[in-house]
Parts: sequence; C-alpha cells; structure tokens
Amino acid sequence: MYQGKGRCACAGITYGKILHIKTPDITPAALTCQSVDQELSHLDIAINKAQIELDGLIEKARVEIGQEQAEIFEIHRMMLDDPDIVDNIRDMIKQGGISAADASIAVGKEQAAIFEALDDDYMKERSADIKDVTGRLARILRGGETVTLSESCVIVADDLQPSQTVAMDRSKILGFVLRKGTQNSHASILARTMNIPLIINANLPADLTGQGRAATESEEVLDLSGHTIALNSVKGVFYIDPDEEIVDKLKIDKDIFEQQRLRQLALRGLPGISKTGHRVHTFANIGQPDDVEQVLENDGEGIGLFRSEFLYLGRNDPPNEEEQYRAYAKVGSTMNGRLVIIRTLDIGADKKVDYFNLPVEENPALGMRALRICLTKVDIFKTQLRAIYRAAARGNIAMMFPMVTRLKEVEQAKAICAQVEQELKDEGKEYAVPKIGIMIETPAAAILSDQLAKHVDFFSVGTNDLNQYTTACDRQNQDLGDFYDPHHEAVLELLRLIAKNAHANGIPAGICGELAADPELTDLFIEMGYDELSVSPGAVLALRERVRNSETKCLNELTNSRTSLEPQKKF
Repeated sequence: MYQGKGRCACAGITYGKILHIKTPDITPAALTCQSVDQELSHLDIAINKAQIELDGLIEKARVEIGQEQAEIFEIHRMMLDDPDIVDNIRDMIKQGGISAADASIAVGKEQAAIFEALDDDYMKERSADIKDVTGRLARILRGGETVTLSESCVIVADDLQPSQTVAMDRSKILGFVLRKGTQNSHASILARTMNIPLIINANLPADLTGQGRAATESEEVLDLSGHTIALNSVKGVFYIDPDEEIVDKLKIDKDIFEQQRLRQLALRGLPGISKTGHRVHTFANIGQPDDVEQVLENDGEGIGLFRSEFLYLGRNDPPNEEEQYRAYAKVGSTMNGRLVIIRTLDIGADKKVDYFNLPVEENPALGMRALRICLTKVDIFKTQLRAIYRAAARGNIAMMFPMVTRLKEVEQAKAICAQVEQELKDEGKEYAVPKIGIMIETPAAAILSDQLAKHVDFFSVGTNDLNQYTTACDRQNQDLGDFYDPHHEAVLELLRLIAKNAHANGIPAGICGELAADPELTDLFIEMGYDELSVSPGAVLALRERVRNSETKCLNELTNSRTSLEPQKKF
C-alpha cells in the first residue's frame, strides 16, 4: 500500500479503480514537415475540426454544469480566431519549415509562458486556456483521440485541461488526483462545480515496491491504471491499493464529512458571529465577473477583493472606460446590495503589460508597481476611476488602493478621485461616490496605520506581500523552505497593530490575503478584532463555521468600526 499526500482543491471522499491519463507527447519534431502549403492546409482543416469539437463542448457544458462554465469553451473558440495564436502558428510554419502540429505547440508554449510568469494564480491559469486550444490543434493534426470512460473510476494525471474534464462522462468520475494544478485552475473550478473530490500537487509514486516511493519532479510516474485508490481530499491524502482497515476508516470519514458539509450549508443566510459576540463578515475574493456566481452559491456576504487587473492582462492596449464600467457594474448589480471592494490596478512586479512600457527592473517587486504606476500614468488611472464611480451607482461598490507606503500617496490618489468626480458631474453622467480604502501590505503602511486610518474609510490587509516585505522572503521562491513562514511573529504583530489602529480611528479592518483562510489563525484574528475576512468562494462557509464556533474573546474592538461594512444600497 502506498500513501500519498497533496492539497485539497475540492473536498470529498471516494474509493475506486484508477484510470491514469498520461500527458500526451508534446515534444518538437513529432511529425515530419511536409510542404509549407500542405501544412497550412492541414492547419485550416484542424481549426475547423477544433471549432466543431468546441461547439459540442459548449453545449455539453451548458446542459451539464451551466452557462458560466460553458463560457470557458466559448473563449477557447474565440482563441481560434486570435491573431496572436493562429497567425503566429502560420508564420512559424512559413518561416521555420516545421509541421503545423509542432508550430501549434511552440506558439502555445510561448504565449502560455507570458501568463505562467505571473504571481496571480488566476492569471497563471489563463495559460491553461492557451495550452488547451493549441494542444487541441496539435492532437487533431497528429490524429489523437479523446479520453473515453468505460466504467466509474478515479482519474489520475499530471494535470487536466478544462476540455478534458468536461468531455468525460461525469457520472463515471469518482474523483481526481493531479500531480500539478492550483486552486484556481479550470480543473479545480470544474471539479468544485461538479462536486467531485480533487487533490492537486499530489506526490504520485515512481514504484509500488514495499511501501512505494514518490516520484521526483524529473521522474516519470508509474502507470497506475487498474490499481485501486482510497481518496480523502479533505485531509489531502490518498492510498493506492489500500488495505481493509483503510477502506473501513474511509467510510467513517465520509460520514463525518457529509455531516459537516450539511452543517455548513445550513449556515447560508446566517451571520458570522462568534460565541463571544464578535461579528466577522465572511467575504470572497474574485478575479473576474463570472466568479460572482460562486460567491452567491457559497453565500459570500460580499466581495473583499475584486482583482481588477484581469481586465488589463493578455491584451495589446488598456481596457477603455466602457469595458471596465460594464465589468464592475455587472458584479455590483449581481451582488444585489452586498459590498464589492474593487482593488484598483495592481500591475507591475510579476504582472507585466507591454503597452505600459515599464523599464526592466533588477528587483521589480520593489519597483514601479500598483499605485505607483497609477500616480505616474494618471490618464490610465482616471479611466479606471471613472468606470468605478459610474458602476458605484449600480451597486454597493467600494475601492481600495494597493501598495500604499505613506500618506502622500493616499492624498495624491484622492485628489485624482476628486477630479474624476467633478468631471462626471460636469458631464451630467450618473455616478456614486464609493468609499475609499487602502491595502496594508507593506511594513511602512502598517507602521503608519494610525496616521493613514484618519484619511480612509477602511483597511484591507494583503498578507502575501506583507509577509514578503516584512521577512525579506520572495513569495515566489519555492526553495526558501522554512525561512518563508506565513505565521512569522513579526507579521502577526503587524496584523495586531493594524487592527488596533483601524479601530482606534473608527474604521473597519479586513484581511484578503491567504492567511484569511488559515484555520489555525481564525481565533487569533477574532482576538485582534478583525471585522472581515475574505477567502476563495468555496472556503466561505467553512470560515463562517469556524467563526461561529469560536469562543475567543475580542480584545481590540470598537463597535463603531463595523457599521460601514453592513450592506447598503449606496455610500
């Protein structure tokens, strides 16, 4: 019996046979290049076949899992007309004399790499869309077939493209175990939509001799098809060829899990109030307007972080005012009075856009990014602010500035806001004035939080960057090991100071970084007096349950600091 571990991306417990889907060969020169004209003709035929396949997937997704997920494949279909993809494939065939299949793979890798380099999981996963589309073309060109399920099974793979997941017969999928993946990957989102247990980042075995041995990163995983697996994604563990004792324990764990899920579903509509009476608003983080459905499904009381930069990435020019207005207004109106906090443009560091013409920096995390860009590219900033002010008339919308380090930056940003308000007023356009907050994600802002609190309406702590800048540990460096400690004492002391200074000045304080979902810290955040915790949509009800079960007494609380988080139509 082999015991493996991974991360839970969709909670559940299951048992069954394994179907191991191997990653298809995507190495170059898999096919001999014929003439350029023939390869271009093959590409056109493949594009047509891909369009037909995607039409079928769109309809299948729409019927089985809803319009929101069907839109994934509508985007894939549009990518087949995207010149950055299709024209580049054609150019590579003409210039490089390579097969259409190899050109598709090469362009897919090149385009996907742009998104994979970003430090935002949502944006990273957009690379999966590009790989899916170009991989589909390569598969068709190479005569490959799609996976067909003949019996109920647990799918094991390195990773899954969104189209692979939806194309399978969901009634025969017991669970997923993936060697790669993230919480925001399409595979994760689709698994949660279909309520299928999923473990990502699994340490799959290289062999099953004795107790077995996990494959190293460079090693090939043993073909596990035909073996049995017991999967407990709640705990992030799985057992290959489990003994009877493990299977019996799995059944008990499954009963406990199902009871827990029913308890959490019963919390819909109930406030997050601890047993000591402290009110904690359980909000959700989103990356695009369509994520709102997941927020409402999980009864998020609001949106604590709407990452607006998704509108700016993967394009050749910045989004205009109307495009942004429609996106923000859609979220605001769909949330129907629940608070939506939009983070203004957070480009820079790992999130780059060529059309901003930013200089190459030796240490971009400490360079021109976020609010610094907005204060130097005022026209772009004003376009976004105009869209937010107009959308605020359509919903309960607030906004916050990222990467603040001192009061001068807040004053400059608010002066630009005043200009925008006057312009909209002069033009006779409908708007509402949103509340203005700031993200506390630098030690400088944390230390100056007493001063800053006097000039804004709320704080939201970005714990990922706060940890990075406080401990001098690059958040993207996977080799730092124990040196990167999310529970570092200095970070926790700054969190305590931030909440204290917010409440002393009568404003609410929230947390929208990864620590907000950390079950080991919920009690501590209640003790500190945090008013709002914002997590991924799927984690909202579990967080609310922890809050409601907490007996921790809040040691730092002023009642007037929470009133502005209560739902309201307009500010």
